[in-house]
Amino acid sequence: MSTRTLRVNELLQRELSALLRRKYNAEAAAITITAVEVTPDVREGKVFVSVTGDDEQAADRMKWLRKHNQELRFALGDIIILKHMPVFTFELDTVTDRGNRILGLLDEIAVKEKKTAPAAEPPPAP
Repeated sequence: MSTRTLRVNELLQRELSALLRRKYNAEAAAITITAVEVTPDVREGKVFVSVTGDDEQAADRMKWLRKHNQELRFALGDIIILKHMPVFTFELDTVTDRGNRILGLLDEIAVKEKKTAPAAEPPPAP
């Protein structure tokens, strides 16, 4: 991936997050833009989104984003000057959920090992 593409990805992520906070604060309060990946020709882009809440809320927020896709794209076009503003595809980012699940499982293992480990003897008194 070229440096230009990386810079465009970061710029789009930052400006899309700011736009959601500024213009759609009530609707986008539970939405976090975790990453943006555009194609090298900057005509298409995937926006990875994390939503706080349960699966029903996540589905509702994703539906809202897809409905307002073109409006968000045009608003970004007013803020960012690019030859082509990418057509966005929104995808739910589940990396955080998987990471939290793995951390929870590791915590459970640590608790089980602590319970089954023999109690350490106190050091002898001097």
